[in-house]
Amino acid sequence: MAQKKRILLIEDEEDIAALIKLHAELNGYKLHVEVDGINGFRAIEREKPDLVILDLMLPGQNGFDVCRKVKNNSELKNIPVVMLTAKDDEIDVVLGLELGADDYVSKPFSPKVLFCRIKAILRRGKDSEKSHKMIVFGDYELDVDRYLLKKDQSSITITLSEFGILKRLLSNRGKVLTRNQLLDDVHNDDAFIVDRNIDVHIAALRKKLGPNFNWIETVRGVGYRFKEEATV
Repeated sequence: MAQKKRILLIEDEEDIAALIKLHAELNGYKLHVEVDGINGFRAIEREKPDLVILDLMLPGQNGFDVCRKVKNNSELKNIPVVMLTAKDDEIDVVLGLELGADDYVSKPFSPKVLFCRIKAILRRGKDSEKSHKMIVFGDYELDVDRYLLKKDQSSITITLSEFGILKRLLSNRGKVLTRNQLLDDVHNDDAFIVDRNIDVHIAALRKKLGPNFNWIETVRGVGYRFKEEATV
């Protein structure tokens, strides 16, 4: 029998913690709860869970600081973090994602949606352990080693920056990536590199991929996401 995935929830509201714990058990996960940021981070260090659900407004230490400490720790940085918060302003979402959070869910929330996202994140983590030199999506193939994009075996000409952005989006299916995160994949020869240049590259990619290609989703005020359902 497969071992249950372990989730650490850092949440100080008892009713929300109880609701998440119930649905975690229904979905076959083992869940541990901490109620403040300081003890929450200690629990992450101690238990090294498979995933962390992290509230932002916490006593002791806020969720942003906890996330920053996790992602700056070489032993913990690969643990997925889902931010759960009543603060859904764009600046809070962007900051959380820039710190390395894998996703965010705004309160009030649907437990069903929350655990669908958790399953997707854990599935991506499992898939990323495998070595894939060819990324297939629909009728398209991205040849990682040869820097080629094909549709039905016909090559599509793309720039190095477009290749890097597409590869990053495909490798993080379902996850929102900010413009600043995608800037890491922009080729150094591009002049005047700023975050809004990403919009230009995305527009070019969409045009080259064709009028019916709608898998790259714009998340207003944040960045872009390659739709999770596009992997089915």
